[in-house]
Amino acid sequence: MTLLDRILNRISDLLRSAGALSLTLMMLITVADVTGRFFKHPIFGSVELVGFLAVAVAAAAMPHTYKVDGHVGVEIITRLLPRKTRLLLDLFTRTLTLIFFSVAAWQMFVYAKEMQRAGEVSMNLELPLHYVVIVLAISLAFFSGTILQQIVATVNQFKKGTTR
Repeated sequence: MTLLDRILNRISDLLRSAGALSLTLMMLITVADVTGRFFKHPIFGSVELVGFLAVAVAAAAMPHTYKVDGHVGVEIITRLLPRKTRLLLDLFTRTLTLIFFSVAAWQMFVYAKEMQRAGEVSMNLELPLHYVVIVLAISLAFFSGTILQQIVATVNQFKKGTTR
């Protein structure tokens, strides 16, 4: 395993833990808010906090989910194809995915900078919104690294299959 693989795996594990923590915080805030509403004392800004944490959960889960093939895939037709064709198709789709998420990460960084310049804040708590977008952009950048890692693994599988 290369140094880059170890770094990406470590970051993926850290993001997964951060996502789990964010999900736990979402649950605790929601329970506390619902309980507080019962006693006529809701948590001010709970909807905003839960929304921010939801972004963190989704963003943090993407690298690990991709790495372990935890996403939904329809393989009814592709299972019938020869291994070499499946690897080529996999390489093609992973490359398109890399391009899409790399551009998305880049544009999120651009958007965060624009939001910071404009001084955009959340409605109730007045938290700077560019931090949420930066967290998403960083996670998408690491996700792109994970996709690249999988592309290299697919190319290596393809090379092994053609040299036999």
